[in-house]
Amino acid sequence: MEFDLSWLLLGVPIVFALGWLASRLDLRQLRIENRQAPKAYFKGLNYLLNEQQDQAIDAFIEAVQRDPDTTELHFALGNLFRRRGEYERAVRVHEHLLSRADLPVADRERAQHALALDFLKAGLLDRAEEALRKLDGTRYQEQAWLTLLSLYERARDWPQATEVAVKLERMQQGDFTHRLSHYLCEQAATALTKRQDVAQAEQLLQQAIQQAPTAARPRIQLAGTLVGQGDVGGAFERLTELERHAPQALPLVASEMVRIAQQIGQLGRAREVLQRSYTGHPSVDIADALVQADVADGMPLRDAREGYVRHMAVEPSLIAASRWLSQEPFAQDGAHTVVQRSVEEAVRPLARYRCAACGFEAQGYFWQCPGCQAWDSFPPRRIEEL
Repeated sequence: MEFDLSWLLLGVPIVFALGWLASRLDLRQLRIENRQAPKAYFKGLNYLLNEQQDQAIDAFIEAVQRDPDTTELHFALGNLFRRRGEYERAVRVHEHLLSRADLPVADRERAQHALALDFLKAGLLDRAEEALRKLDGTRYQEQAWLTLLSLYERARDWPQATEVAVKLERMQQGDFTHRLSHYLCEQAATALTKRQDVAQAEQLLQQAIQQAPTAARPRIQLAGTLVGQGDVGGAFERLTELERHAPQALPLVASEMVRIAQQIGQLGRAREVLQRSYTGHPSVDIADALVQADVADGMPLRDAREGYVRHMAVEPSLIAASRWLSQEPFAQDGAHTVVQRSVEEAVRPLARYRCAACGFEAQGYFWQCPGCQAWDSFPPRRIEEL
């Protein structure tokens, strides 16, 4: 049987036409999808700008479903989940990105960093530490180390914090000298309170002094340790060293210095140290300590409290006025108690210490702010004097 070529000639145009039609349909579908994906993206962006996060999330999910390869949409969605506190969903988004074998190195590092932040915000500190450790050698390494340092400080893991701080200092990310000294002081406090290991505590505090000779805390803490061991003379020597190494901290220990000096017969020397400090930088705490020294040395209280008046002549002070009034006789019976209580209520907020970093206020002095966790952010002066 002969093959009819006419059918072949007729079929070729038909096949070509069908192929062309199919390609046009595919192209049309692709254009529709490409128009829909940006539309969903911009709709989500509009919701986000209007602070409608629920609608923004729905729009971004729609956009991701239409184009699963869009990494930027995944990052936007993950960040939205984290900001809303939906940490589990944020983790799933970033872990999905990390599971993709075709993800570029830069995006993989970014996803790893975002995943670490998810764990950190969720309070999963162990997983956050593991994720941050994986950022070594990436462009997020310094940020990761800074975050790890904060993490170890929160966990009070001082050896690990020391390791990271040393790395950061070698990377020239700041001067961590005083912070490393604080870590040694924290370890000394732990050795003393939890293990009653006085020798270890003293050794750590000596290391802290060598680490940061101008830091006030190691000498003050060592003085307290020596007092607890009955070495009052050694404690007094550590406190007097502050005049040379950390004079700004003397107001913090002025009254304690007078008390210790009285026990060992060194009131004259303590008064000299405090008077020199007061002459250079008048302070209500040092003025109060000088009054206490005069009273301890036998001066009548009425004469000694004139020190408060002299201080008020130098620097007006409601704190000094309150302490002077506490011993002043009133002509009207019963008025003294009422007036004194009112003045003390007014003075109490002025006698606090305030963090220079976040404004946190406290009656006591802190080496690390309980509010913002900053070190040495409390000036050693009362709010009234700032």
